[in-house]
Amino acid sequence: MAATTPDLADSEAHRTSLPILSANVPAATATGGPIPAPPHTCGSGSHGPNIDYELVLDCVHCGLCTASCPTYVETSNEADSPRGRIYLMRGVIDGALKLDNDVKQHLDLCLNCRACETACPSGVQYGRLIEPFREFMNELEPGRQVQSLNALQKLLLFHVFPYRWRNRLSLAPARLMQWTGLDWLAEKSGLMGLVPQSLRSMKQMLPVLKPHYGQLPEVLEPIGKRRARVALFLGCVADSLYPDTNYATAKVLQANGCEVWIPRSQGCCGALHYHSAEEAPARAFAAANCETFGANDAEKFKSLDAIITNAAGCGYQLKDYAHMMHNTPEAEPAARFQSKVRDVSEFLMELGPVKPTHALNIKATYHDACHLRHAQQVFKQPRALLEMIPGLELIPLPESELCCGAAGSYNLTQPEMADRLGKRKTSNIAATGAKALFTGNVGCLMQITRHLKALDPDVWCAHPVDALWASYSGEMPKELEG
Repeated sequence: MAATTPDLADSEAHRTSLPILSANVPAATATGGPIPAPPHTCGSGSHGPNIDYELVLDCVHCGLCTASCPTYVETSNEADSPRGRIYLMRGVIDGALKLDNDVKQHLDLCLNCRACETACPSGVQYGRLIEPFREFMNELEPGRQVQSLNALQKLLLFHVFPYRWRNRLSLAPARLMQWTGLDWLAEKSGLMGLVPQSLRSMKQMLPVLKPHYGQLPEVLEPIGKRRARVALFLGCVADSLYPDTNYATAKVLQANGCEVWIPRSQGCCGALHYHSAEEAPARAFAAANCETFGANDAEKFKSLDAIITNAAGCGYQLKDYAHMMHNTPEAEPAARFQSKVRDVSEFLMELGPVKPTHALNIKATYHDACHLRHAQQVFKQPRALLEMIPGLELIPLPESELCCGAAGSYNLTQPEMADRLGKRKTSNIAATGAKALFTGNVGCLMQITRHLKALDPDVWCAHPVDALWASYSGEMPKELEG
C-alpha cells in the first residue's frame, strides 16, 4: 500500500488524532461512561460474601432478562435465569437459604455473558454480583471453579494459556500433526478413541493452525500522515491460535495512519484467572500490564492515544482494571490504563476508517461476542466496518446476541451446556446460508468453528479485522480462493 494520505470513509469522526483521555480516578470506560467501583455505598447482607446489598435490591424481578439468558432459554428453569440466580444469592446472603449443591449448580451454570445487563431496564449490574459470589464460593472450597477439570487441563488453563510462548510451544505437536496429515489419519483409524474424552474435546476445539508471523517490530510506522499513536495488546491464546488476526490488526492500524507500539513484555489480561475466582494472580497480571504500557507514569502515558485489543474477553478485562484493582496500590495506574483501552472496531470508527478497496464477493454474517456486545456495548462498529467492504453482503444472524457457549473456560467446566449452545448458534448460522462468519473473540471463533464442522465445514470463520485487511491489501485468505 502506498504511503499516501488516507481516503477517509464517511464517519462522524474525521480527525487526525484522538483526544488524550482523562486519567482521573474513577476512569472513564472506553465507551465514555463511568464504571462504579464500588457502585453503591450501602452495607452488605448478614451472611455470605461481602457484596454491596444495594446491588441485590436493584433487581425488581420484572423478568425481562429471562429471554436474553442462554441457560434459561435452554432449560426454562427459573433458577437458571438472572432473576432466579439473584433470588438464590440474596437468599444465601440473608441467611434464608443454605449454600448447598443445588444452589451452587445453578450459579455455576451461569456463563456470565452479561446479556441480562443489556436487557435490564433497571440497570442491574449482574456481573458485580456473580463474580464476588463465585469468589466467595471458591474461598469456602478452594479450586471449586475448576474442580471438574483434570490435572492436565488445569495445567494448561493456568500455566500455559496465559503465556504466549508457552502456548506456541504446546501447540507444536498439534501443528505438526495437522501439517503432516497425522491428525486426519488418527481420526480415521480410530486411534483418537483411545484418548480421554476431555483431551479429545480440547483437540476438537483447535482451528486449522496457520504459520505464526514471528515477531513484529516493536514500533510500526504509520502509512501516510500520523493520525494516532496506539499500543497493540496481543493477548495470549489468541496470538497462538489466530496469529493472522494480530498481524491483520497491526497492518490495518498502520493503514489508518497509526503508529503502532507493541510492548515486548506485555502479558495476559488476567481474565482466565479472574473468572476462575483466582483474583490474586489476575491482579498480578493487571499490575504488570499497567507498568509495561506506561500507565504508572501519568505524564508519559499522555502520549498514547489508545491501547488496542481485538479479543472481546481481553478487552472487557482490560476495561475493568479500575474495578479489579480498587483499593490496591495500583488503583490509579489501573484506572489510567483502562481509560485508553479500545476494541479495534471501536477505535477505527472513532478515528474515521480508511475506505477498503478490494472486493470480497461473499455472503457473510456476524455473531456478537458477549463481552463485546453486552459487557462493552460495542455492536454497531464491527458491522459498520464489514459493511464498508466492497462486495461483502452482511446478513443478519438470528439470536446474534445469544452466547455461543464458549465463555472463556466454560466449555471446559460446563461441556454439556456449552455443547447445546454451540449447536444452537451454528444451526442459526447455517440457516443464513452465509459462507463467512465473523466475530470479535477467540473463544467464539473456536467454539463456532468446532460446531460448524458438522454442518458446513467450508464456512470461513474469522475476525472482522481479517476481512478488513484482505480488502485493504488484496491478499485474499485461502478460505476465499476460488
